[in-house]
Amino acid sequence: MSSDRIDAESKVSGNQANIPARIRRELDIDDGDQLRWQIEDDGSLRVEVVQQQSGTFASFDGYDGETETDVTTDHDAWGVAPE
Repeated sequence: MSSDRIDAESKVSGNQANIPARIRRELDIDDGDQLRWQIEDDGSLRVEVVQQQSGTFASFDGYDGETETDVTTDHDAWGVAPE
């Protein structure tokens, strides 16, 4: 995605640079998202937006299926004994 056009500009202040609002909206960048910076061989800068995960299952890695389970005997999520 190479281009000679300038989408927006911002100034560096200390060790920080602001991301222009138009760019944040276009890329759906929100508080808590991370930016991964990489300098390319030609000297250009690549920035990848890593969206934060949120919600109940944000950190849930899933079940790999190696151990067989029986929900009626092995799991009682709500504290209700199986009938």
